[in-house]
Amino acid sequence: MNIGEKIKRLRIKKQLTQEELANRCELSKGFISQVERDLTSPSIATLLDILESLGTNIKDFFNETIDEKIIFKNEEVFVQENIDFKYQIHWIVPNSQKNRMEPILLSLDPGGATEIDDPHEGEEFGFILSGSINIHLGNQVFKGRKNESFYFKPVVSHYLSNTGSSKAKILWVSTPPSF
Repeated sequence: MNIGEKIKRLRIKKQLTQEELANRCELSKGFISQVERDLTSPSIATLLDILESLGTNIKDFFNETIDEKIIFKNEEVFVQENIDFKYQIHWIVPNSQKNRMEPILLSLDPGGATEIDDPHEGEEFGFILSGSINIHLGNQVFKGRKNESFYFKPVVSHYLSNTGSSKAKILWVSTPPSF
Protein backbone atom coordinates (compact mmCIF):
# COMPACT_ATOMS: atom_id res chain seq x y z
CA MET A 1 0.00 0.00 0.00
CA ASN A 2 1.23 3.46 -0.94
CA ILE A 3 0.35 5.49 2.19
CA GLY A 4 1.32 8.86 0.71
CA GLU A 5 -0.77 8.36 -2.42
CA LYS A 6 -3.77 7.27 -0.35
CA ILE A 7 -3.46 10.34 1.91
CA LYS A 8 -3.29 12.54 -1.19
CA ARG A 9 -6.45 10.91 -2.66
CA LEU A 10 -8.32 11.44 0.63
CA ARG A 11 -7.14 15.07 0.84
CA ILE A 12 -8.29 15.78 -2.72
CA LYS A 13 -11.60 14.01 -2.08
CA LYS A 14 -12.14 16.31 0.91
CA GLN A 15 -11.24 19.29 -1.33
CA LEU A 16 -8.38 20.36 0.90
CA THR A 17 -5.11 21.89 -0.18
CA GLN A 18 -1.87 20.62 1.30
CA GLU A 19 -1.68 23.83 3.29
CA GLU A 20 -5.23 23.43 4.69
CA LEU A 21 -4.50 19.86 5.77
CA ALA A 22 -1.18 20.94 7.28
CA ASN A 23 -2.90 23.71 9.27
CA ARG A 24 -5.52 21.29 10.62
CA CYS A 25 -2.75 18.94 11.78
CA GLU A 26 -0.35 21.67 12.97
CA LEU A 27 2.23 20.50 10.42
CA SER A 28 4.03 22.23 7.59
CA LYS A 29 2.84 22.16 4.00
CA GLY A 30 6.27 20.82 3.02
CA PHE A 31 5.90 17.87 5.38
CA ILE A 32 2.48 16.97 3.93
CA SER A 33 4.00 17.20 0.44
CA GLN A 34 6.85 14.87 1.42
CA VAL A 35 4.43 12.37 2.99
CA GLU A 36 2.24 12.36 -0.13
CA ARG A 37 5.29 11.73 -2.33
CA ASP A 38 6.53 8.99 0.04
CA LEU A 39 9.74 10.92 0.71
CA THR A 40 9.14 10.65 4.46
CA SER A 41 6.93 8.63 6.75
CA PRO A 42 4.83 10.16 9.52
CA SER A 43 4.99 8.84 13.06
CA ILE A 44 1.93 6.89 14.22
CA ALA A 45 0.74 9.90 16.25
CA THR A 46 1.13 12.22 13.23
CA LEU A 47 -0.59 9.71 10.93
CA LEU A 48 -3.50 9.52 13.38
CA ASP A 49 -3.77 13.35 13.37
CA ILE A 50 -3.71 13.44 9.55
CA LEU A 51 -6.34 10.72 9.26
CA GLU A 52 -8.61 12.40 11.82
CA SER A 53 -8.35 15.66 9.87
CA LEU A 54 -9.35 13.73 6.75
CA GLY A 55 -12.42 12.29 8.48
CA THR A 56 -11.23 8.71 8.79
CA ASN A 57 -9.42 6.45 11.23
CA ILE A 58 -6.49 4.10 11.02
CA LYS A 59 -8.66 0.97 10.76
CA ASP A 60 -10.65 2.28 7.81
CA PHE A 61 -7.56 3.79 6.19
CA PHE A 62 -5.78 0.44 6.04
CA ASN A 63 -8.92 -1.53 5.21
CA GLU A 64 -8.88 -2.01 1.46
CA THR A 65 -12.58 -2.84 1.27
CA ILE A 66 -14.38 -0.01 3.02
CA ASP A 67 -18.12 -0.41 2.73
CA GLU A 68 -19.89 2.90 2.91
CA LYS A 69 -22.75 2.70 5.37
CA ILE A 70 -26.05 3.60 3.70
CA ILE A 71 -28.78 2.79 6.24
CA PHE A 72 -28.70 3.97 9.85
CA LYS A 73 -30.95 2.35 12.43
CA ASN A 74 -32.86 4.07 15.21
CA GLU A 75 -30.62 2.52 17.90
CA GLU A 76 -27.61 4.29 16.33
CA VAL A 77 -29.16 7.74 16.81
CA PHE A 78 -27.51 9.93 19.44
CA VAL A 79 -29.84 12.33 21.28
CA GLN A 80 -28.86 15.50 23.10
CA GLU A 81 -31.44 17.33 25.19
CA ASN A 82 -31.21 20.91 26.38
CA ILE A 83 -33.78 21.43 29.14
CA ASP A 84 -33.10 25.17 29.47
CA PHE A 85 -33.70 25.89 25.77
CA LYS A 86 -36.42 23.19 25.46
CA TYR A 87 -35.02 21.28 22.51
CA GLN A 88 -33.72 17.85 21.58
CA ILE A 89 -31.24 17.15 18.79
CA HIS A 90 -31.24 13.69 17.24
CA TRP A 91 -28.06 12.98 15.27
CA ILE A 92 -29.69 10.68 12.73
CA VAL A 93 -26.47 9.90 10.84
CA PRO A 94 -23.77 8.90 13.35
CA ASN A 95 -20.42 10.66 12.89
CA SER A 96 -21.85 12.87 10.14
CA GLN A 97 -19.67 15.75 11.33
CA LYS A 98 -16.88 14.15 9.27
CA ASN A 99 -18.99 14.47 6.11
CA ARG A 100 -19.79 17.52 4.02
CA MET A 101 -23.28 17.87 5.46
CA GLU A 102 -24.78 17.07 8.83
CA PRO A 103 -28.47 16.18 9.08
CA ILE A 104 -30.26 16.29 12.42
CA LEU A 105 -33.83 15.89 13.60
CA LEU A 106 -34.64 18.83 15.86
CA SER A 107 -37.57 18.76 18.30
CA LEU A 108 -38.53 22.15 19.71
CA ASP A 109 -40.96 22.21 22.63
CA PRO A 110 -43.44 25.11 22.86
CA GLY A 111 -41.47 28.17 23.97
CA GLY A 112 -38.22 26.47 23.00
CA ALA A 113 -35.40 27.84 20.87
CA THR A 114 -32.05 26.69 19.57
CA GLU A 115 -28.96 28.44 20.78
CA ILE A 116 -27.80 31.36 18.65
CA ASP A 117 -25.35 30.24 15.97
CA ASP A 118 -22.79 32.75 14.74
CA PRO A 119 -22.27 33.40 11.03
CA HIS A 120 -20.26 30.70 9.27
CA GLU A 121 -19.50 29.38 5.82
CA GLY A 122 -21.86 26.95 4.17
CA GLU A 123 -25.59 26.57 3.87
CA GLU A 124 -28.55 25.61 6.06
CA PHE A 125 -31.63 23.71 4.94
CA GLY A 126 -34.63 22.58 6.94
CA PHE A 127 -37.96 20.85 6.39
CA ILE A 128 -40.67 21.36 9.01
CA LEU A 129 -42.23 17.97 9.76
CA SER A 130 -44.71 19.21 12.38
CA GLY A 131 -45.67 22.38 14.20
CA SER A 132 -44.56 25.87 13.28
CA ILE A 133 -41.35 27.77 13.91
CA ASN A 134 -39.72 31.13 13.57
CA ILE A 135 -36.43 31.34 11.70
CA HIS A 136 -34.35 34.21 13.10
CA LEU A 137 -31.72 35.57 10.69
CA GLY A 138 -30.05 38.61 12.19
CA ASN A 139 -32.87 41.13 12.77
CA GLN A 140 -35.31 39.34 10.46
CA VAL A 141 -37.85 36.70 11.50
CA PHE A 142 -39.53 34.28 9.09
CA LYS A 143 -42.48 32.06 9.98
CA GLY A 144 -42.43 28.45 8.81
CA ARG A 145 -45.19 25.85 9.11
CA LYS A 146 -45.61 22.10 8.70
CA ASN A 147 -44.56 20.82 5.24
CA GLU A 148 -42.63 24.01 4.45
CA SER A 149 -38.89 24.25 4.07
CA PHE A 150 -36.25 26.90 4.65
CA TYR A 151 -32.86 27.50 3.08
CA PHE A 152 -30.30 30.20 3.82
CA LYS A 153 -26.63 31.03 3.81
CA PRO A 154 -25.66 31.65 7.45
CA VAL A 155 -24.03 35.04 6.97
CA VAL A 156 -25.70 36.47 10.11
CA SER A 157 -26.39 35.11 13.59
CA HIS A 158 -29.31 32.70 13.41
CA TYR A 159 -31.54 30.39 15.44
CA LEU A 160 -34.98 28.76 15.43
CA SER A 161 -37.76 29.25 17.95
CA ASN A 162 -41.16 27.71 18.61
CA THR A 163 -43.76 30.23 19.71
CA GLY A 164 -46.61 27.80 19.00
CA SER A 165 -48.54 25.62 21.43
CA SER A 166 -47.37 22.25 20.08
CA LYS A 167 -44.00 20.59 19.62
CA ALA A 168 -42.25 21.34 16.32
CA LYS A 169 -40.07 18.79 14.52
CA ILE A 170 -37.59 19.88 11.87
CA LEU A 171 -35.24 17.93 9.64
CA TRP A 172 -32.27 20.33 9.55
CA VAL A 173 -29.16 19.93 7.39
CA SER A 174 -26.06 22.05 7.75
CA THR A 175 -23.06 22.19 5.49
CA PRO A 176 -20.36 22.15 6.59
CA PRO A 177 -21.29 20.32 9.80
CA SER A 178 -21.91 22.71 12.67
CA PHE A 179 -24.29 21.08 15.12
